[in-house]
Amino acid sequence: MKIIYSFLLFFLFSLSFSQTDIAIIPKPQDVFLKKSSFYITPKTCIQADANSFEASYLKEAIKTQTELNLNINSTNSSKSIQLVLEVPNSSNFNKEHYELVVSNSKITISAFTNQGLFYGIQTLLQLIPFEKKNKIAVPGLKIIDTPMYAWRGMHLDVCRHYFPITFIKKYIDYLAHYKMNTFHWHLTEDQGWRIEIKKYPKLTEIGAWRNGSMTGKYSDQKFDDIKYGGYYTQEEIKEVVAYASQRHITIIPEIEMPGHSLAALAAYPELSCTGGTFEVGKKWGVFDDVYCPKEETFTFLENVLSEVMALFPSEYIHIGGDECPKTRWKSCSHCQKLMQEKGLKDEHELQSYFIQRIEKFVNSKGRKIIGWDEILEGGLAPNAAVMSWRGTEGGIAAAKQKHFVVMTPGSHCYFDHYQGKAENEPLAIGGFTSLEKVYNFNPMPDELNAEERKYILGAQANVWTEYIITTEQVEYMIMPRMSALAEVLWGTAKPENYLDFKTRLQAQENWLKNNNINYRKTSFTE
Repeated sequence: MKIIYSFLLFFLFSLSFSQTDIAIIPKPQDVFLKKSSFYITPKTCIQADANSFEASYLKEAIKTQTELNLNINSTNSSKSIQLVLEVPNSSNFNKEHYELVVSNSKITISAFTNQGLFYGIQTLLQLIPFEKKNKIAVPGLKIIDTPMYAWRGMHLDVCRHYFPITFIKKYIDYLAHYKMNTFHWHLTEDQGWRIEIKKYPKLTEIGAWRNGSMTGKYSDQKFDDIKYGGYYTQEEIKEVVAYASQRHITIIPEIEMPGHSLAALAAYPELSCTGGTFEVGKKWGVFDDVYCPKEETFTFLENVLSEVMALFPSEYIHIGGDECPKTRWKSCSHCQKLMQEKGLKDEHELQSYFIQRIEKFVNSKGRKIIGWDEILEGGLAPNAAVMSWRGTEGGIAAAKQKHFVVMTPGSHCYFDHYQGKAENEPLAIGGFTSLEKVYNFNPMPDELNAEERKYILGAQANVWTEYIITTEQVEYMIMPRMSALAEVLWGTAKPENYLDFKTRLQAQENWLKNNNINYRKTSFTE
């Protein structure tokens, strides 16, 4: 019956346009076109609550694109853009669902939540051209749309290279444009600690600054001696969290442990196995000095996480867990004694003990942990979610153990990789992840059965910044690959439709240009 209903709607509304004329990314689930158009003029109003953020957002966006300054009016009026919150008829509804109807008399965006309305607004804005006119045509259509995956994310490492708050907000705007809902903010590393922790001021006084950085290729092993760093105050973080929340984006903070912790050890060397001294990492890569699993360390990390959780209301807190060498633990008398006391057979189980202890604390605060797939080694913490980066195998193993998973394999989701031949691209860490490769990514492994598939939350792209120095370079590395991933996670990407995607992508170039975004232009022509 649903198929028959869809065909009836299609024939009812389809007259003179084709679906490729509607250049929306991510592609909506269902689009039905009709011949009539709606014209936005200076007399058009936005019908919504006067205090609605979504209405104000739409007003400002239309003004930016067209210079038309529309009024917001809560009373019923014709020739209006209506934002309608509907009451769901059951408790089992998708909060991200929306419908958009454009007729010759009005535009209606309806949803069950403000988040759904916001996504309908993003779709509408892609239908409105960047034109400075008094009469702007919007094609007649009906869109019924719901995303497939609950976790649609982008990551940004601000530790290897620091980016100002103004750019972090822009980055969030880019996610919002493509209806992505998760920003993974990588805040601590060997090369810099970027979040103010009031109980431990030396984390930013010392840990946020390094006395030089690697330059050029890793194999060259060359360094400058320029002091480099920066950090975000708690007030700045509150500002960004609020900014993202208005745009229905959850920020997942990452506080690395037990490895990738050299910046913290430079500030507080007593948390190490050897007692120091240390300096914030100038070199990229992995360091042997990591947190020592002693009581002082757990007290420190619990205090840090308490301040972090007070700033970030997210369900998940990312605790890293990747690339932790066991070198220091193997020669540490405290670690070896602890292993004997706890009946741990090796250092992998010691890492599992470390992660599980942190998880108990985070759970006691009503939150959950998520970590890179190394947290599977030695036994997975009872309630932990896994971010699968070393391929999809870790995610498959976690899902089979009934743990939630975010897929982010390096093969398809590492946006620090080259996008073309290395000789034609800015210096990058390596790898090759083309626009088409991203578009062909399938986050759902065939190895999982129907029950296990429920544990795949979605996916995200990671942007590690060893070789990404400026905000312009960040933009170059994510645009337009982010658009391809957004369509994958919305659930409407199909490898056989890549050329259709490329056709719709052409319209995105206007948005990129008009927003002064430094994108990879070659991706639009190759």
